[in-house]
This record gives sequence, structure tokens and C-alpha cells, in this order.
Amino acid sequence: MAETNSAPKAGLEGVTAADSGICLIDGSVGELRYRGYLIKELAEFSDFAETSMLLLDGELPQKAQLDAFRQTLAEQRALAPEVIDLVRLFAPKMTPMDCLRTVVSALAMVDVPQNGDTIDQHRARGIRLIAQTPTILAAYARIRDGKDPIDPDPSLDLAADFLRMLNGTRSAEDVEQMFDVCLILHAEHGFNASTFSGRVTAATLSDVYSAVTSAIGTLKGPLHGGANTAVMEMLIQIGEAAKVEEALDGMLARKEKIMGFGHRVYKVVDPRALILKDFSQRLAEGDGDAKWFEMSQALESAMKEKKGIDMNVDFYSASTYYNMGIAPDLFTGIFAISRMSGWVAHILEQLSNNRLIRPRANYIGSSARDFVQLGDR
Repeated sequence: MAETNSAPKAGLEGVTAADSGICLIDGSVGELRYRGYLIKELAEFSDFAETSMLLLDGELPQKAQLDAFRQTLAEQRALAPEVIDLVRLFAPKMTPMDCLRTVVSALAMVDVPQNGDTIDQHRARGIRLIAQTPTILAAYARIRDGKDPIDPDPSLDLAADFLRMLNGTRSAEDVEQMFDVCLILHAEHGFNASTFSGRVTAATLSDVYSAVTSAIGTLKGPLHGGANTAVMEMLIQIGEAAKVEEALDGMLARKEKIMGFGHRVYKVVDPRALILKDFSQRLAEGDGDAKWFEMSQALESAMKEKKGIDMNVDFYSASTYYNMGIAPDLFTGIFAISRMSGWVAHILEQLSNNRLIRPRANYIGSSARDFVQLGDR
């Protein structure tokens, strides 16, 4: 009766699903590389536009190529009027991720070029998605708050313009730079749940919008992209650093999951988390509210002492974004802004050497049974 003879692995843990040249994660030593480059070096020397090109094309671009890419992102950042109308319709009724998922799917209605299926055409659609996702989320946030959306400024880079469209004014230059690095840190992470779901959809030869919509729907879950929102909600509920240990003891006694700690892949500290911890501290020492960093630091120490578990990328991203003036329920949407470049890179890689992704199940249901007609049951 079994559909397969091999024993299943819960959550496909440790299962190799395909070859990929995009991302290397060595969880044993806490190493993350995009196309061979260490995440620490990309965070220090690159920016989100250049890193996106690296993910899409496999190589660091020449200056002329990068300038053209930046120009394309700037030109395509604005939304069509009918897309803005959809955001206006959805914003009062939907969560940020529900709105983002639905509007991204609807971008197909204004797709140019339509009905083309070459790799170059898929890439062009992917770049448009990278450009427009920040505009969608910023428009959602403002409309929800009773404000008018702000048009993009093509003279700014994507990170700086998102913060401006969200908050109504330019952020400090160092905050814009930190946010740009945050986008790099979240841009790609191998066959995570959302990326894999996007590749599964792309493998059916569906369109890019459908594949990305699958990825956004997967990212929405609190065990994936929603974790940093949960971290901030936890910190707000605890309230102050002096209450951290007592609150943690209570959560552990109730066997609650402590969001922002542990990782399926990393056995040591997530390298992205260390960069975000530095950002959280810098913001706390600047114009931010220091208590969020102090609480996070106290919770990190207590978790390490009591459970021996390290923080992950979600933990300090929460206080970092919050001290940038970003509402917690937008954190997962920002994750999507960043991860869009990784999703598109994986969709293009999948389509370049495609095979339908169709695993088998280990059947554990009833043995063979004869059907009993309704009157005889």
C-alpha cells in the first residue's frame, strides 16, 4: 500500500531537493554566502541593488550594468493607478501580508510584456516586482492610517525611498544605510519554505506572479516570516528589562515557543543576527528607545543561559525596525521586499533547467477495504 519505500523525514529536514548555485549555508560554523560571497562582506561593501543583481545574474555587475539596473528599479517603482485603487480597497480590510499577496498577484493585469515566457521576460517581471513591492507596502501602511500614499522619488535608492514613502520624510542617512543592509541580510537563504514553495509553483510553468504569490503566502506564516513581528509583540508585552527573566520563566514553564531563537539550519549564531544586533544597539544609542535593545539583550542572555539556544535573524531585526519607526505588523512585508530578489533568482534558476517538483508520500492510511453501500452501513 505504501506509495514509497523510504521513510519520510518530518519537514523534509536534511533532504536535498535540487542543485542550486545561489546560496551556501554552513550552519555548523555560521557561514552564509550569496553566490560565493560572505554575507558579512556584502553587508559591508555592497548595497541592495548590487546584491540583487548578484543574486539574479550570478556575478557582481560592472558599473555601467549596475547604473542601468538602478535606473530600471527607479523607473519601475511607481504603481499603475488601478493597482493603487486595489490597495485603497484592501487596506482598511486586510492585513499587510494579505494585501501584499493579493496586489502582487494582481500586478499580472498590468504586466508588460504579456504572455512571454523567455528567461529575459521572466527576469524583467522579477525586476518589476523587486521595484514595486516597497511601493505597495508603503501605500498600504499610509492608506490604512488614513493618509494619502506618497509617489516614489526616482532620485533615491530603494531603501531610502521606502522609508520616505512610509514615514513621509527622509530618514537620517545612517538609518537609510542600515535599512539597506537589512534588505541585503534578508534577501536570500537557500531552500527556505517560501523559496521552495515559489520554486514548486514555477516548476509547473506557471507565471512569475503566481510563483511569487505562493512564496508570499508561505512567508506570511509565523514560523517563517512572521517571527520578527512576534518578537516585537513579546517585547512590548513584557514591557521592561527588569521583567524579562520572570516573563521568560513563565513562557518556558508553559512550554511556549520563544520566537527569535533557534534555527533549523544554524547550529551556532546566525551571522545575520550579529549585524542586526549592532544596528539595534546603534539605534538605541541614537534617537531610538534604548529599552528595546536592553530588553532584547537581557532576553538573549537569559535564553542562552537557561536553554543554550542562540538568537536568529528575526530577534534583533524586531527592535531594529521598531526603532526606525516601523509598525510591527509591517515587519513581514519588509521581509518580502528583501526576499523578492532571492525568490526571483530561484524562479529563474528553476526555469533554466526545469523539472516538475513532485515528491511522493509514505502512505500510512487504511489497508485495502471493500466499499459498503450507504444502505448497508
